[in-house]
Amino acid sequence: MSALKTKIEFLKGVGPTKAQLLQTELGVFTFGDFVMHFPFRYVDKTKFHRIRDIGPGMDGENVQLKGTLRRMETMGNGRAKRLVGRFRDETGVIELVWFKGANWIQKSLQTGVEYVVYGRVNDFKGRISIPHPEMEPLAENQAKKALTLAPVYPSTDKLTNKNLDARGQRKLMAVLMNKITPEDLPEILPQYILEKMKFPSRYTAIRHIHFPKNPIELRAATHRLKFDELFFLQLRLLQLRKKRKGALKGYPFTQIGDYFMGFYKEKIPFELTGAQKRVIKEIRKDLGQEKQMNRLLQGDVGSGKTMVALMTMLMALDNGYQAALMAPTEILAQQHYQSISDYVKGMGIKIGFLSGSVKGKKRKELLKFLADGDIDFVIGTHALLEDPVEFKNLGLAITDEQHRFGVKQRSRLWKKSKPYPPHILVMTATPIPRTLAMTIYGDLDVSVIDELPPGRKEVKTIHKYESGRLRVFGFMREEIEKGRQVYVVYPLIEESETLDLKNLEEGFDSISRDFPKPKYQISVVHGRMKPADKDFEMQRFIKGETQIMIATTVIEVGVNVPNATVMVIENTERFGLSQLHQLRGRVGRGGDQSYCILMTGNKLSNDSKQRIQTMCATNNGFEIADADLKLRGPGNIEGTQQSGMLNFKIADLAQDGEILQTAREIAQRILEDDPNFEKPHHSPIKNYMVHYAKKVKGWSRIG
Repeated sequence: MSALKTKIEFLKGVGPTKAQLLQTELGVFTFGDFVMHFPFRYVDKTKFHRIRDIGPGMDGENVQLKGTLRRMETMGNGRAKRLVGRFRDETGVIELVWFKGANWIQKSLQTGVEYVVYGRVNDFKGRISIPHPEMEPLAENQAKKALTLAPVYPSTDKLTNKNLDARGQRKLMAVLMNKITPEDLPEILPQYILEKMKFPSRYTAIRHIHFPKNPIELRAATHRLKFDELFFLQLRLLQLRKKRKGALKGYPFTQIGDYFMGFYKEKIPFELTGAQKRVIKEIRKDLGQEKQMNRLLQGDVGSGKTMVALMTMLMALDNGYQAALMAPTEILAQQHYQSISDYVKGMGIKIGFLSGSVKGKKRKELLKFLADGDIDFVIGTHALLEDPVEFKNLGLAITDEQHRFGVKQRSRLWKKSKPYPPHILVMTATPIPRTLAMTIYGDLDVSVIDELPPGRKEVKTIHKYESGRLRVFGFMREEIEKGRQVYVVYPLIEESETLDLKNLEEGFDSISRDFPKPKYQISVVHGRMKPADKDFEMQRFIKGETQIMIATTVIEVGVNVPNATVMVIENTERFGLSQLHQLRGRVGRGGDQSYCILMTGNKLSNDSKQRIQTMCATNNGFEIADADLKLRGPGNIEGTQQSGMLNFKIADLAQDGEILQTAREIAQRILEDDPNFEKPHHSPIKNYMVHYAKKVKGWSRIG
């Protein structure tokens, strides 16, 4: 049996108590789990700082010091209680501070002893200290002179309290590495890939990721292990895609008939863009085969996804099938219902609307018509997923802003079609960076609408501090005088709805004073309002009865008022990039020049500054999505949290796009050449895939 299957409690220095902690805090159960617990950074142990050189300009920097621990005392009380140590070298003294685990720290450190200290400089109102440093007796440190790049492992307070901080984990890893042999870590890539990519063996890469002797060893090990992670993920996704295309039968939409052609020739209100035409062709090709379509449609705000959805629904109708379009909010569903009804007026197409607010006799009637096939298109919210909803012959299911629905929720709609699942089209106006799309949706066909309709002017985005508010109000007046309308949006963060409502109410008071009745009319919309009241206020704004709409982010998707030309976003620093981009997309929908004004306080974090600079520099959703990925990381991008695939151990989608691309291309070539890995040189892949496939059940599935 491989040593890697041994339980972690049997590693020297662990035992049952620490083993329990490693399991709950890090998910480490065996030697094999621990070997794959990688450092997140490295400390250059060859460089030392002098205390006198550490000053206010170094706040946040990591330093390594050599000196003597002179004194330790507990200071403050209650929440301000802390353990403070005075640490001296030949050039000066610095404070070491611990806010947690003081009892354990005091027992484990001795005054008068020489230590090597490593930690981050903290400058609190000119007082320099190092909170929670790593400490190692100088004698121990010098005994390990060979270690120049020391690994730093992720830790938690609970682990630190049991001596399992970065240093404690490093010691255990050194013990484990002495036990592991090349036989324990067999090769999982074919020899020809290793040679082509100039990779070290898997055994060497794992040794060097934990204890590299120099940056060259570390770079080679990191590249190899990132490739492994991304290559096997892509291989699995491409297998799923191939299997789906081969196995899932679908309704063949062979007819392009009177509904589609009649609409295209006589009713379509504008010329389709080249991108829309390309996407419709891709969809048409999918639907013509006897396979279920499973396609993601990405398009920036205002790029014309609804028109593509409608023309796909007309193809379903030409072939005798019903189509359903599901949206995450009543406002958005109502908007789709209204615009699609207007587009197909006079064509004899029966359209139904279903949401939680459709009740009683009206609901009963609608459900009967759907089940009897007397409704061609149904548009609604997640009410469409409920059990009483039945279709006569559902052939197409479209989901808008699909990331707002859970995987299980969506699958309930697909089960309403027999004998085959309906064709699936999922749409998103949240552009997804290419690396992320290749990972989350790597088994789907992806269509992108990457151009805006002609005549659309780019929205001008301007950043203003609080001190510029009166000028902003002046500008709003100018636009209203021209007959235009204005949005003013406040953030809504669930944890502090009271605070947010207060902000909105104060904003309303301030705007009401500067824009008094009867000359100006104001709509107010927020999440705490009853749906009917919210709708009433929305409708007043849509009809032009009010000039200003003050709202929380309920208007992020679904409000289409071409006459609105100004979007003022309050407390911009509290919004993410993708949300800011969505909000900006509410203006610029008519032919007039539109503006987005980002209001902030004077103090901004670096991240906030970067977000605002990005918004002012570009209107391109994909550039914004890339910037968002770099700023927030993939796990926080909207719609990706529920995908279990982003828990990479070492790969980073924001940085590793090139490795991902190479891994995907090699995986594609292997699957074309040897889909079942039967050739002898592919046996390492086959052996690993059997083990790997067990670990990746329940990925975010669309269909």
